[in-house]
Amino acid sequence: MSRILVVDDEEGLRSFVGETLELAGHHITTAADGLEAARLVDRHGYDLVVTDLKMPGLDGMALLAKLTAEQPDVEVIMMTAHGSIDSAVAAMKAGAFDYLQKPIGSPAELRLVVQRALERRSLRAVKAQVERNAGDLEPLTWGAPAMEPVVDALRKVAATSATVLLLGDSGTGKEVAARAVHHWSERASGPFVAVNCAALTETLLESELLGHEKGAFTGAVAQRRGRIELAQGGTFFLDEVGELKPELQAKLLRVLQERRFERLGGSRTLETDARWIAATNRDLRAMIAAGTFREDLYHRLAVFPVRMPALRERRADIRPLAAQLLLGIEKELGRRELSLAPAAAEQLERADWPGNVRELRNVLERGAILAGGGTIEVGHLWLDPAGGSGGAVGGAGAAGGGGAGRLPSGTLADLELLAIQQALAECGGNRKEAAEKLGIGLRTLYDKLKRYEIS
Repeated sequence: MSRILVVDDEEGLRSFVGETLELAGHHITTAADGLEAARLVDRHGYDLVVTDLKMPGLDGMALLAKLTAEQPDVEVIMMTAHGSIDSAVAAMKAGAFDYLQKPIGSPAELRLVVQRALERRSLRAVKAQVERNAGDLEPLTWGAPAMEPVVDALRKVAATSATVLLLGDSGTGKEVAARAVHHWSERASGPFVAVNCAALTETLLESELLGHEKGAFTGAVAQRRGRIELAQGGTFFLDEVGELKPELQAKLLRVLQERRFERLGGSRTLETDARWIAATNRDLRAMIAAGTFREDLYHRLAVFPVRMPALRERRADIRPLAAQLLLGIEKELGRRELSLAPAAAEQLERADWPGNVRELRNVLERGAILAGGGTIEVGHLWLDPAGGSGGAVGGAGAAGGGGAGRLPSGTLADLELLAIQQALAECGGNRKEAAEKLGIGLRTLYDKLKRYEIS
């Protein structure tokens, strides 16, 4: 149901337009002049404004200019009297979607123009979020038994509008699961908008979620729509929800209960129509007992809780998951045809992976750097004896094929630098041969030499 504001100083026409659109299933508000309309749009959010061109006080062009500057996502249809076509064309050039000539021909004509305007608004919203939804849907599983009930539950809840709470250790694929629910739902054509609560300070997070008006705080030089608003018609994913501070918990509870909110520094109440999915690796019930998480917010979020199994519980997925991760690592590192030796794959399947998928990816990236391209052997893997992947990098000879020495621990950049230096040393400084040994292009090698200031 779309929210439409009808503005005209003629009571008869105002009633006709309002009733016609209300019968078509829209929520209608009316205003008797431009000044009243301006006050309404300051307090409420609308999808479409149908306004007369000529009105006392504040005319249609001035109202259009206000909307274009402050709420550019709102579509505007201008109504004009016979003989004002030039003005109507000028309104379209200024941003109006279309115009209707008075007297309006029929209810069908009015409904058709309104439908087209709302369709354009919907298409613009989808286009604005297309990059967020780009790419193929990542697989949730490759057949691990522990994942079968999880996938079944997610598919069932996707067909509803229920709020989902994804639980599980860090790195278990909660965002992948959220995207799958969105993809399987009736909202798949809408945006998928994600926010990580742990990635921003409390002040920045509130602005990121709710948006802000110009001048709301120092640095707010323009109006900004929040992530909740951008998720209209789609799915809003709130990751690491256990990191929310109590004050922001209270504000989000209101949004969930009333489906309404105001931007920071604003008085206009906006309605939200988004499907909510939250995720956390924290024990929210323990936090409730400790007084750090609101119980009422928990129950709003945990309508349909789903636990994501740890990677050690789904070992049948490890080998195909590693193959998929290596495809991305190839592109990032500029390597060609990375693969796992059978013994290396077996070792990955035996590890416990306390860091789950993120940890597996780190091990594979380090292994690719040390292998220099091609096949990653056991000696290229950094796995501690307990089956995890902590400690120092294993195998000083790893870059060359699996010696038993030790490399100093460090960042991935440190390991890449070490691999490049070792390849150059083994090739007597011949950069072309070193690039081939590393499994990267010569231009890529030159870029890395420049980055690491190797002469």
